[in-house]
Amino acid sequence: MQRLIELLESSKNIVFLSGAGISTFSGIPDFRGSNGLYKKYDANKIFDIDYFRKDPAYFYTHARDFIYNLDTKEPNIIHKTLSHLEKEGQIKAIITQNIDMLHQKAGSLNVIEIHGSPANHRCLSCNRNYSYVEICDMLLKEEVPHCSECSGLIKPDITFFGEMLDEDAFTKAVDASSDADLFVVIGSSLVVQPAASLPMLSLKTGAKLVIINNMSTPLDVYAYLKYDELGDVFNYLSDYFRER
Repeated sequence: MQRLIELLESSKNIVFLSGAGISTFSGIPDFRGSNGLYKKYDANKIFDIDYFRKDPAYFYTHARDFIYNLDTKEPNIIHKTLSHLEKEGQIKAIITQNIDMLHQKAGSLNVIEIHGSPANHRCLSCNRNYSYVEICDMLLKEEVPHCSECSGLIKPDITFFGEMLDEDAFTKAVDASSDADLFVVIGSSLVVQPAASLPMLSLKTGAKLVIINNMSTPLDVYAYLKYDELGDVFNYLSDYFRER
């Protein structure tokens, strides 16, 4: 742990990449873990854009349990520690694969959501925008939300399989990764592309890579430091940086 502390204190341009593993501490299941969402729901349907257009009820019915209840979830020690480090000027950017909005809820400002966010929803027919709160209200009355203007199907601004990532968000993520001198992966298995390629951009420019994840990743061999227990690491970091 002291080696990680020294890295965090000596680095000038630190970037974190967060995955679903960090949100399990807030009671949100991950995707590929032993109790992950893909054990419960069909991975080929739940976030597939073609299936969504064919049967949007499959997504909206199941997403009530992990997206449309986010108002009941709170940031955990990981989100809070990252927010603290950002305020101290030690973190330049948090790139997240998550769609739970908990980094922002914890107070982090420079958050790059490469897989989008349910904070905004859009009608697929007329492009009218709807807020997360508006959609939650609609789902209290109907199985699938439809546009009040044209009755079109409404979809969250989450990147589904079969869709392109938001170009602006991914460009920001690439730029941040390329400029980093320390890249820290937390709670990600690094199997979903192109997010999994971002640490390599940092390595190519001479950055050190730290991976904190309870499962092995394809990039473990490149890691300067590797830890398995997110909770232990962030309890230590939280105590250290708040007591300095």
